[in-house]
Amino acid sequence: MLWIKICATTNLDDARGALDAGANALGFILTASPRQITREKAAEIIAALPPSVEKIGVVVNESPGALATLVSDIGLTGLQLQGDEPAEQLSEFRRALGLRKIIKTLQTRELLADPARLDAYLAQHKSYDGILLDSGSVATRGGTGQTFDWNAMLAVVERLKEVAPVVIAGGLTPENVAEAVRLFDPAGVDVVSGVEQAPGKKDAAKMRAFVAAVRSVGNRGL
Repeated sequence: MLWIKICATTNLDDARGALDAGANALGFILTASPRQITREKAAEIIAALPPSVEKIGVVVNESPGALATLVSDIGLTGLQLQGDEPAEQLSEFRRALGLRKIIKTLQTRELLADPARLDAYLAQHKSYDGILLDSGSVATRGGTGQTFDWNAMLAVVERLKEVAPVVIAGGLTPENVAEAVRLFDPAGVDVVSGVEQAPGKKDAAKMRAFVAAVRSVGNRGL
């Protein structure tokens, strides 16, 4: 089953709504963002969730040791490395985090501008559990509500899929996610703004529509 992560969870009602809609994972943004949540609040929400749901912390440029403490303190099952974490450092994150899921975010604009960047991360594929492709921008690392150039990234995605699961993000909505799944055949998808009423506040109907659209075509998994 294709993996669905609804990111930027900020309250328990939205978390439960995402799970009722059929999401596999919830994301908690633990770095500077309009959707940032404190570690204390994230821990409170996570403690109220069933063990079966994945709880993924989104972090930027933290040390492996600090993240090992973070996941233990909050109860996270995995981390999404959203920063400039270099490929050669990923093995350190794996050693520090053990069996917890590690997803490395790569900005598509950077991969298209510097193909050698992709090679470096491909070489470290044993150190992570998946690559998340996001649009991002110069000003922000995610949550832009903008899709990347899907056609330009097709060949890159195929190369990545040879060695690692790929998660598609960036501007996904209930209206376009089925097209993205058909085009890329990814292991998973990740959504933020496409299922929100406002930054940090989810729309239950949009979450249900998003998951239904994915399930209508998706058959892979992370």
